[in-house]
Amino acid sequence: MSRSRSLTLGVIASALVVSASVALAQTAQKQQKPAPAKAAPAPAAAPVKLGLGAPATPEEIKGWDIDVRPDGHGLPPGSGTAAKGEEIFQAQCATCHGEFGEGKDRWPTLAGGHGSLTHDRPEKTIGSFWPYASTIFDYVKRAMPFGNAQSLSDDEIYSITAYLLQVNDVIKDPNFELNAKTIADIKMPNANGFYDDDRETAEKGFWNRKPCMKDCKTEAKVLNRARVLDVTPDSKGGPKVD
Repeated sequence: MSRSRSLTLGVIASALVVSASVALAQTAQKQQKPAPAKAAPAPAAAPVKLGLGAPATPEEIKGWDIDVRPDGHGLPPGSGTAAKGEEIFQAQCATCHGEFGEGKDRWPTLAGGHGSLTHDRPEKTIGSFWPYASTIFDYVKRAMPFGNAQSLSDDEIYSITAYLLQVNDVIKDPNFELNAKTIADIKMPNANGFYDDDRETAEKGFWNRKPCMKDCKTEAKVLNRARVLDVTPDSKGGPKVD
């Protein structure tokens, strides 16, 4: 066999090997299944509108947005004095709360009780217990007079608030003008008598992750009676309303 013929056969053999390799690679690609494409997340369902009611108007929202925060945020414009508030209080509030906030029948006492919180029967009034002066305005505006709530003007509420502060000896001058600015400067006698709820830290050691929810105790026995145990304090340390 000549040299040229040997070279030609070698080239042909090499070409056949390359062609076979390409064919095997193509066959393998055809047999390999492509990875399934990730499905696109389904779009969020549009909220269903029932077609009821109507959007609240600014005037309607204003009628509900009357809360007042302890720092005075939310107080409306206006002003009043204790001198004016006394007259309004006698006409609108004294029937239930007495002329000086001493309370009548079973209606709440609003004044007095200073220093009584440590007694057996503490008298929790505006002056002895409440921590913020702005709370008076907030409560009177939303809930008083009883049976005719939200009938008073803002000036009348400022005046009633000033009167209640005066009968509780928080302010002395009956002509002191109470408004959104001056009410924030008033320090109530029991302002430091409150603290944040710390049960998540102070009582966490007593929490049980698996509390008993069924058949926890087979028998409940009454050991004694409150009347026999005499749990009602009988000391003479109860407060007297001024």
